[in-house]
Amino acid sequence: VQLVESGGGLVQPGGSLRLSCSASRSVFGFAVMGWYRQAPGKERELVARFRLGGGATTLTEYGDAVKDRFTISRDRAENTVSLQMNSLKPEDTAVYYCNAKLPLELGPGSWGQGTQVNVSS
Repeated sequence: VQLVESGGGLVQPGGSLRLSCSASRSVFGFAVMGWYRQAPGKERELVARFRLGGGATTLTEYGDAVKDRFTISRDRAENTVSLQMNSLKPEDTAVYYCNAKLPLELGPGSWGQGTQVNVSS
């Protein structure tokens, strides 16, 4: 599985950015697909993801730091997963990674190369 992120950049505090992750296969075929981030000197953390739940339901999960500010979405036609980031804060500065894991796949799945987001005045 190949994942390619785009949309990172520099934005002022309070601003917005939209990240996109293009996948080499249907984004609705993954057991887990979403975004993580890693800031310098910190561990990689969950930002937002879709996860298959029981009964073929899909759960949408957000990290505590981004709830109510970020929104994850999927586009079947474009095979993309997007992350709309609003009310950005300096502490949102990080490399953002797209991640996808197939059903029954072992390990963490596939990762994109990452896209840098800098929030600074």
